[in-house]
Amino acid sequence: MSETAAQALPQRSLASIGAITIIIGIVVGAGIFRTPSLVASVTGDMGWVMTVWVLGGVISLIGALCYAELATTYPHAGGDYHFLSRAYGRNISFLYAWAKAMVINTGSIALLAFVFGDYLSTLWSLGTHSAAWWALMIVLALTAVNILGLTFASKLQTFFTFFVFFGLLLVAMSVFWIDTPASITPPAFSSTPPLGLLGLAMVFVLLTFGGWNESAYISAELKGGSRAMVGVIVISLALITVLYLLINMALLKGLGLPALASSQTAAADLAQRGLGPWADLIVATLVALAALTSINATMIVGARSNYALGQDWQGLKTLGQWEPNRSTPVSAYMIQSVIAMALFGLGSLYADGFEAMVEFTAPVFWGFLCLVGLALMRLRQIDPNTPRPFKVPLYPVLPIIFCLTCAYLTYSSIMYAQSQGAIHVSFLVMAAGVVALGFLIVRQRRAGKLEA
Repeated sequence: MSETAAQALPQRSLASIGAITIIIGIVVGAGIFRTPSLVASVTGDMGWVMTVWVLGGVISLIGALCYAELATTYPHAGGDYHFLSRAYGRNISFLYAWAKAMVINTGSIALLAFVFGDYLSTLWSLGTHSAAWWALMIVLALTAVNILGLTFASKLQTFFTFFVFFGLLLVAMSVFWIDTPASITPPAFSSTPPLGLLGLAMVFVLLTFGGWNESAYISAELKGGSRAMVGVIVISLALITVLYLLINMALLKGLGLPALASSQTAAADLAQRGLGPWADLIVATLVALAALTSINATMIVGARSNYALGQDWQGLKTLGQWEPNRSTPVSAYMIQSVIAMALFGLGSLYADGFEAMVEFTAPVFWGFLCLVGLALMRLRQIDPNTPRPFKVPLYPVLPIIFCLTCAYLTYSSIMYAQSQGAIHVSFLVMAAGVVALGFLIVRQRRAGKLEA
């Protein structure tokens, strides 16, 4: 890598449609094929099922508006890492970037690779360890695609995201071709579930909406600047919310509440009734492609977080190299994939690799997301003179709602991971991050690089 490439900065080369598909690709993953059943079983009422999904969309939009202010005020390829650095200093932001590099983004890539391998093996088996081989190949293939450059990767993302989005609409519309069991679905709001169960349902819903925050990582590369960034975030969340509501309405109408609540493969069950013998093939293909688009989009934003880390720390300067001709951080992509494959190996030691990755990543993710929400309010105080092209409406009410939601999800995910005996993995990762931070500080002081 040449010195020029190492010093190059991201350029505004990403079109709005590409940015929208990246965000949709991250959010609309394999979760929507599983969580509607979990939400239905927890709430036990058709009205409350739809209510929590609407609330999930509203809370996600509130969070997205908070990110829109941060991303338009401080556009940077480092996204949340950059915001935390401005608000709290380099040490806190380093621990966040460490968590993303070691467990949040790479863990997401690994768990999605598990899903991709499982479902693609149902279409084309490669033998005894078919799922593992498919998972390994997709990580390597998408790493290569992204190293070729952002333009090519975003075009591929756009193509597959459209395929997944309209495929899910097809599954939702299949309800109109079948006789629906409406008579076995209890009336809406016939019973109110306990507050604790409603909270659990919101955990599942917001996990399904998770990923919209990654929009901040493409803010420095989006054509059109601040105005385009706000539109990208709002349009993405609106499309995702509408899609999720349509899917849940179709599942309730096509299967009925009891069947939906007890189903492990609700989308496949609905498609089988409406689309016949091709249903299994259609749903397996959609799940595999949804996982593929989520992996690709997560790689795009994850590598940019690593790039920002390398820009700030002399000991990690390899990560901070940017290839201007391809508009991509090549070294950051390669290191990210190595870590993801290591986590894939760790997850394979557990009975359910997907669930293990969720347990590892969720506590760390929601905790830092709460810090980002607080950073918005802190930056309003310590940096009031910086122009803000977009400001969160109803400030500070909406940021407070967002932070309280993140705090609750942090607590819930810690309790869940602790009950499964997996919380120690998250703590060990963060402890290693503290050690690494101390090592880098000592090294930079000795080299005279650390600013007073």
